[in-house]
Amino acid sequence: MPIVRFDVLEGRSDSELKAMLDGAHRAVLSAFGVPERDRYQIVSEHKPSRLIIEDTGLGFQRSTKVVVVSVTSRPRSEAEKCQFYVDLCRELKVSANIEPGDVVISFTVNTDADWSFGGGQAQFLTGQL
Repeated sequence: MPIVRFDVLEGRSDSELKAMLDGAHRAVLSAFGVPERDRYQIVSEHKPSRLIIEDTGLGFQRSTKVVVVSVTSRPRSEAEKCQFYVDLCRELKVSANIEPGDVVISFTVNTDADWSFGGGQAQFLTGQL
């Protein structure tokens, strides 16, 4: 936890996707201090006509390597989120050659009652986690 979803244009190789996911996981570990095996990632690939990511007037020039990262998590501080933004962009540049201007990140926050990791239990509420 958190769950990290990646929306990308189709066409990346398995090794490119693995590099992207591994880099993103390092950013999660660094910014949020979660355990190593606390890894929940989902990739969705889209045809170019189905993923339109413009620049919100900030002057970003998007490439075919654009990635939209959606994070669903328990509450995190502003400092943790900002650190994640920096760490993720650095990791994606180093590991997958994705420019920081091609990275769009959004957080959705929920609470402990919104998580079950299996077995029909709310592990944050039961004290298992």
